[in-house]
Amino acid sequence: MNRNAMYGLMAEFDSPEEVLAAARRTREAGYRQIDAFSPIPVEGLAEAVGFEWTSVPVFTFLGGLLGGCTGFFMCWYANVISFPLDIGGKPLNSWPAWIPITFELTILGGALATVVAMLALNGLPNPYHPVFNVDRFALSTTDKFFLCIKSGDKNFDLQRTKAFLEGLNPHGVFEIEE
Repeated sequence: MNRNAMYGLMAEFDSPEEVLAAARRTREAGYRQIDAFSPIPVEGLAEAVGFEWTSVPVFTFLGGLLGGCTGFFMCWYANVISFPLDIGGKPLNSWPAWIPITFELTILGGALATVVAMLALNGLPNPYHPVFNVDRFALSTTDKFFLCIKSGDKNFDLQRTKAFLEGLNPHGVFEIEE
């Protein structure tokens, strides 16, 4: 199998503690393009594989800001420009009445921006991924834990990486074809 047709190597583990320890050792060994798959949340696994920061909160803030400004502008335009009504001598731009609309559109804008950013940054929807080529990967949704080292890593060498993964005492090590 040539390197171009290989996505990487994947090791199977039985428990969250094993995959967490393996991810930490893999990171310490100098591998940077690693990923872990788990049927349950594992505390510290994201940090162990090198996932440290995401820009989703920035998109949430910007979406909320845009939503709030949109709500305030809609109320201002409707009450001051489009259909001004002088009721009881109140000013046309009586903004306290617009707080609920502004608040609701702030929440809506932030929520929609969060969902869109999360989907886009995670590369979803993704109906195909090379790890699906490994038959045992179907167990990642029930009771097995997997650690993958991608072939694009600068330290990736098929024989050395496979020996390294086998040294972590996994249930098995599998080659992932593209």
